[in-house]
Amino acid sequence: MVIRTAIAWLRTFLLALMFGGLAGLQGCTADKTAMVLPTDGAPLVTASAKGEVKLSIEIADDASEQQRGLMHRERLADGHGMLFVMEATREANFWMKNTPSALDLIFIAEDGRIVTIKRGEALSEAIISSEADVRFVLEIAAGEAQRLGLAPGDAMQHPVIAAIADKKPAGN
Repeated sequence: MVIRTAIAWLRTFLLALMFGGLAGLQGCTADKTAMVLPTDGAPLVTASAKGEVKLSIEIADDASEQQRGLMHRERLADGHGMLFVMEATREANFWMKNTPSALDLIFIAEDGRIVTIKRGEALSEAIISSEADVRFVLEIAAGEAQRLGLAPGDAMQHPVIAAIADKKPAGN
């Protein structure tokens, strides 16, 4: 397990060097101020085991925004999160260095379905991997996913997700 984790970390690091930084691989900036993006006008909506869930979201859709993410953010309000829109569908790797509050990371496929949900511990350098190809990652306050009843297989809906899902070639 230790060797597998080390290999995954090394692979992530090498990809970051090759592509000038990985989306979500936070901790690559000396600026210690929290980035706050505008809240998108459309909520992210899903039907969970507890009913319809609407979240207000900030959208990180470029490399600079994704590298900073929720670094240095002391608190994330309930019902609010940051949606990372990856350039391509692939395995995503995050860490929580310089992120002072624990988060739930919700890994989402290209079609908007939740693939997996993982917990990120505050200020940790441990790699949090989707372990599957995803197109989006939603970060919300730790414990929110369970409180809201979110689970793998739930479909998340938002205009950004729909636009990418609609571009997917038929049969894929």
